Amino acid sequence: MRPLLVPGVDCYQVVFTIPDDLSSLALGNRREMFRLLFRSAWESLRTIIEEEQQFEAAAAMVLHTWNQHLESHVHVHAVVPGGGPSLKHPDQWKRAVPPPHERPDRWWLVDANELRREFRTRFLAGLRRLHAAGNLKLEGTWSRLRDADHFETFLAPLEAKSWVTYIEPPPKGSRPEDVIRYLARYLTGGPISDRRLVSDDGTEATFTARTGTTRGGSEETEQVTLSGAEFVRRWCLHVLPSGFTKSRRFGGWSSPHRKRFLAACERFAGPQDSSGQTPVPVAADTAHDVEHTPETLDRPGRPCPMCGEELERLDLVYRTSWRDIFSSDDRPAWYQPRSHRTWESGG
Repeated sequence: MRPLLVPGVDCYQVVFTIPDDLSSLALGNRREMFRLLFRSAWESLRTIIEEEQQFEAAAAMVLHTWNQHLESHVHVHAVVPGGGPSLKHPDQWKRAVPPPHERPDRWWLVDANELRREFRTRFLAGLRRLHAAGNLKLEGTWSRLRDADHFETFLAPLEAKSWVTYIEPPPKGSRPEDVIRYLARYLTGGPISDRRLVSDDGTEATFTARTGTTRGGSEETEQVTLSGAEFVRRWCLHVLPSGFTKSRRFGGWSSPHRKRFLAACERFAGPQDSSGQTPVPVAADTAHDVEHTPETLDRPGRPCPMCGEELERLDLVYRTSWRDIFSSDDRPAWYQPRSHRTWESGG
């Protein structure tokens, strides 16, 4: 993926996750559901980038099917350049900028709420097409969903809930290749690394799993003990269909367009905004779409887009930001902090 990077072009991570309600259905229809996930994630990303930012989109995506407990948790990690050739003026470079109501110095790719709505709409539309064509395997307890009305009843709650799409800007002081190396862990290896294994006595297997996060980048863990049969069962949940490609490139980074797209990026890309100043990332609020740090627990809720009343928070998921990971003592060994360097986009 490193040949895709161009100096001056920052990269974002975007994660698309299907709801847990669809996990069992996905396990019975892996090839169809995984393809749909890739396609829906890309089409929603391309659509929102083109509508909001008006530049040619590109992405490299990697499929990831597990969580820390080795259970099914299907999602894709996408690396997305924060700029590209302008759609209105192909000979000009366009960088992603926040809308007028946001701070001008804030990292921004697209509106995360719009992106998750688009993703939900496209994925459910794809599910309906698969069902109508008879391409979904519905056996056992799922056999009732062969009926079109029952299938629509099953989808109704999924249309009403908010799906997870998570946008993470590049860590402060990092280079685009640092981001690529951080995400490269999803390209190789299995659902659990050897260092997480604690013991195996031939009957039970014990391993460590994250339970949450604390300030400063450290992570709390617990030991999970499973029978040997259950451990193997969970491992096998993540065996991909024969010949299935888990990493894919789209848009400007796809094979048909890559050479032209990279040439345009090298020719026109520049880190300066309209005022000629290099944008400086802010340390706080690195993930604008998720209030995910301990300091934000008491922050007032967002207003409802329909009635304007303040929304009540029912739950909060704290995701460790790239900034915290790269600045903590647990950062990857290959990453060297650049705390004394002046930020240069891509440098």
